[in-house]
Amino acid sequence: MTSRPPGRVLSAVAPGLLIAATGVGAGDLLTAGLAGSVVGLSILWAAWVGALLKGFLNEGVARWQLATGTTLLEGWVRHLGRPVEWAFLVYFVAWSFFTGGALVNACGVAGTALLPLGDDLRGSKILWGAAHSLAGVVLVRLGGYRLFEKLMAGFIGLMFVSVLATAVLSRPNWAAVFRGLVTPQISSGQIAWMLGVLGGVGGTVTLLSYGYWIREEGREGGTGLRACRVDLSLGYVMTALFGVSMVVIGSGVSLERGPLMALDLASQLEEVIGPAGRWVFLVGFWGAVFSSLLGVWQSVPYLFADFLSIDRSSGRARPRAQDLASTRPYRAYLLALGVVPLPLLWMTVKQAQLAYAVLGAFFMPFLALTLLIMNNRSGWIGREWKSGWLANAVLAVTLLVFAWIGVRQVLATLTNIL
Repeated sequence: MTSRPPGRVLSAVAPGLLIAATGVGAGDLLTAGLAGSVVGLSILWAAWVGALLKGFLNEGVARWQLATGTTLLEGWVRHLGRPVEWAFLVYFVAWSFFTGGALVNACGVAGTALLPLGDDLRGSKILWGAAHSLAGVVLVRLGGYRLFEKLMAGFIGLMFVSVLATAVLSRPNWAAVFRGLVTPQISSGQIAWMLGVLGGVGGTVTLLSYGYWIREEGREGGTGLRACRVDLSLGYVMTALFGVSMVVIGSGVSLERGPLMALDLASQLEEVIGPAGRWVFLVGFWGAVFSSLLGVWQSVPYLFADFLSIDRSSGRARPRAQDLASTRPYRAYLLALGVVPLPLLWMTVKQAQLAYAVLGAFFMPFLALTLLIMNNRSGWIGREWKSGWLANAVLAVTLLVFAWIGVRQVLATLTNIL
């Protein structure tokens, strides 16, 4: 048997790697780190359970698309009616704005941590955030999917090595790590942190991006679904490892919630594992936030272009993701993502992350519910493609868990406001 050329090997696992790189952002990493600092290693199990739940969600997205030849968004439009269609559009535009704001703020902090531009750290954050945003627009617009694929593979390697190396160098109690991974503990004081870690790993609306990436790779039918299960397993194992590593790192330091928590964490790591450890962490943190921005900038315009191109009489749109990427709506939304959220750089990082977290909390239960409905209708998806009992059970648990997370997130936000 001949071996695959290097490019084909990357294509075989690229969508899963893209999900991992896009879904692991600054807020997710810092939430896990803060949970480790406050609760300790007993919360470790929540990182891999959260990744597992989102892996089943993404398998459901792929199942629908490969069975019907339409994206999940097209399925919503065709089968769930105008109220869902337009409610999603309003939600999607708001989510894009605040997610963009959270990402440019995080990139600003990461850039400032590596190379401050002058003594004014706030001004440095603004400049670095704008620079990262515009760089993302240029890379996506000029490089196309294949350059994006290669860049993200590089970032995921950088993140993987940096974050895992930092966790190992922090010299945790490995027996306690093992207990935290395999022995779920939920006390009254841990519930909020458990929900934060469960909801934080793996992204929200960006789960829909997976459908467009597998179109870029030309996946179809049952063979395509088997390939998706392989690369999703790889992607979410890496996502779980990132979450676990950040809990381990956080457990060895004392942190407080704040806009510059990443810098505080890096400074404390320097005391624990030396200057090299500080720089290893900061480089990995920068790779995480910029790859997340790049993934959102590349994939989210697909959704907008897809929405506008759908034939409402049939629910079908353009058959190839490449066609969407060449359209004016895609290019316009990419530019809007890179420019419109920039005023949020004048907000604090905490405010931007809070708005992003609240909006993200609404999406996960909606996605789980629609997958339970759509992937179990033989007339819509075909009898041979219907979800099995295990997938349905996990989706039902996911619906309940993320509905609970959403309610708590909204109540916590209202409490902070009032």
